[in-house]
Amino acid sequence: MAPIKQAAVQLALLSALAPSAQASSHREAPFITREPKVDGTDFYMFRSYEPGRGQFVTLIANYVPLQDAYGGPNFFTMDPDALYEIHIDNNGDAREDLTFQFRFTNTFKNAAFMVGGKKVPIPLVINGGPINDVNAAGLNVRETYTVDVVRGERRSTRQPVRMAGNGATVFDKPIDNIGNKSIPDYAGYAGKHVYSVNIPGCAVPARMFVGQRKDSFVVNLGETFDLINIKAPAVEFLANAEKNARDDLDDKNVTSIELEVAASCLTSGTEPVIGGWTTASLRQGRLINPSGGSKEGGAWTQVSRLGMPLVNEVVIGLKDKDRFNHSKPAQDGQFADYVTNPTLPALVEVLFGSAGAKAPTNFPRNDLVTTFLTGVPGLNQPARVKASEMLRLNTLIAPLAKGAQKRLGVIDGDNAGFPNGRRPGDDVVDIALRVVMGKLCTLNIGCAPSDAPAGAIRFTDGAYLDDSYFSAGFPYLQTPIAGSPQQ
Repeated sequence: MAPIKQAAVQLALLSALAPSAQASSHREAPFITREPKVDGTDFYMFRSYEPGRGQFVTLIANYVPLQDAYGGPNFFTMDPDALYEIHIDNNGDAREDLTFQFRFTNTFKNAAFMVGGKKVPIPLVINGGPINDVNAAGLNVRETYTVDVVRGERRSTRQPVRMAGNGATVFDKPIDNIGNKSIPDYAGYAGKHVYSVNIPGCAVPARMFVGQRKDSFVVNLGETFDLINIKAPAVEFLANAEKNARDDLDDKNVTSIELEVAASCLTSGTEPVIGGWTTASLRQGRLINPSGGSKEGGAWTQVSRLGMPLVNEVVIGLKDKDRFNHSKPAQDGQFADYVTNPTLPALVEVLFGSAGAKAPTNFPRNDLVTTFLTGVPGLNQPARVKASEMLRLNTLIAPLAKGAQKRLGVIDGDNAGFPNGRRPGDDVVDIALRVVMGKLCTLNIGCAPSDAPAGAIRFTDGAYLDDSYFSAGFPYLQTPIAGSPQQ
């Protein structure tokens, strides 16, 4: 492709993304921008690739977007009035069969100093001294959480997840990475909050971690909004190509809810495929207290939903973005037109069709239905499936070790990657762009090569990502950026 056409195609795909994308699912719908503590940003589900853990599935739900490491004094605690959930559908009926529920509590210790003969609480909200252990003396606010498992409908009987060994049901969440003076060894400190837990109904103990991590998503947004001021290549990265395009989340942290569960505890019968998604809910009623704070009450109301990445950003229309976040997979028939007749490829063609960016011509877009709503036949489609949006994983497909994974997943021959689940190193922006523009047609999945004139173009946003950006073991995501540098 000529350089002029390369630039034009890149302009097209980034122009199309610019109005809605704030990363994988950061601030993606109007209402959720008002409730950042319950804004789900990314969801991962993959066979664990840590050596010796291949029979486990790791679930990661990220929340609270765009965290600046220096963002004190309150930093980024979770919402104690919210319900955070990870759901698993293991029979293809678009309804949860297994739900993990997380609730958070903040306990204020009210550290104080004697000043002029009076004991006065300190102004520092989180830390009053060095922090190097679970619930350290220098911690002024202790954040804890409980976890329940529900089998069947999400509001039915709950059973507590317990710490292996002592049976405790309350777990400590590490404080955010305030800085190196407060927490000299943050990686070691956070590691003390990785728990071995017993899940009711599971014979094999699981691992769990909840805490701040480096934001795991990579995307080039700032240059997009600056009149598409892009310097990165328009097509696939070559061996000698620039790989340092601006990642606008490279200085941001996020809060991760992570579980590593035996695959046998998540599947049902002989069906190896599971579907997963994460949600957050708030109480229907809120009464603001004139003396400070608020009182929450009423039924739980779902306000955030995330399964497949980028769906609410670049598939769902603006008028339905809040509705999507409030909906369940079993109700996804109301959004079918956004998948079968997507507007993003049409917009790309309108803007830059003369440069070769032609939208696929197969309607309905059955290739996108398999990607987003049913799973791909022979890869991650259950034996019986109701069309619904969620991340789907075939638990029989063996994981690939760090270093052997391909960043483009299935479309590059790596069936252990996206859209068969999602690993931290899967470049879902590049994959999704190519699939929306007809990459699966070139593979005769749901359509023919003749249906996708631009299906072979190797679209990219220019921000590079692969498994080298992540660790080889649980909790996989990198240590969060510190609020102050090493002294």
